[in-house]
Amino acid sequence: MTRQDVLSLHVGDMVLLSGRIVTGRDKVHQFLFRERPPEEQIPFNLRGSVLYHCGPIVRKTGGGFEFIAGGPTTSIRVEMYEHRIISDYGIRGVMGKGGMGRQTLDALRKNGCVYLHAIGGAAVYLAEKIKKVAGVWKLEEFGMTEAMWLLEVENFPVVVTMDAHGRSLHEEIDKKSYNTFKKLIGLR
Repeated sequence: MTRQDVLSLHVGDMVLLSGRIVTGRDKVHQFLFRERPPEEQIPFNLRGSVLYHCGPIVRKTGGGFEFIAGGPTTSIRVEMYEHRIISDYGIRGVMGKGGMGRQTLDALRKNGCVYLHAIGGAAVYLAEKIKKVAGVWKLEEFGMTEAMWLLEVENFPVVVTMDAHGRSLHEEIDKKSYNTFKKLIGLR
């Protein structure tokens, strides 16, 4: 994605992603954050990519790999790393479930990046949108669910819930819910 692509997206937009994305869970985030390997040491170009918080179930086939389940994992777990990974590696999209915090929201705005919410509980359906496993990095070292997978996706459904304009649907819903709760218990 380009910065212009990202700036054209707003909270609430539904998007069908097609192209290449990479996965990254806790170990990938920790490694990129702490070790800060130069881009040439990472076998995939992360600039302009979407980083998917996903711990997949993958089957080895005669011709490579096949995703059996590829649903999102909870994104807030990597909140402490995401801001720098977005900045250092030129990520344009972060995808997962549950949203992220203020530090990531600030990095989205500063760097022209967007948070995409994938459908939780639909891991097999989402795996069907993964048309090809184009590569894997750190498989032996990190294991199947923690390795970084390079995927070709087609019509992968997501919703923009945090945008590069500083809006977070997660924060807005939290605030509205809290105000409704106060009203219900008479603390208006």
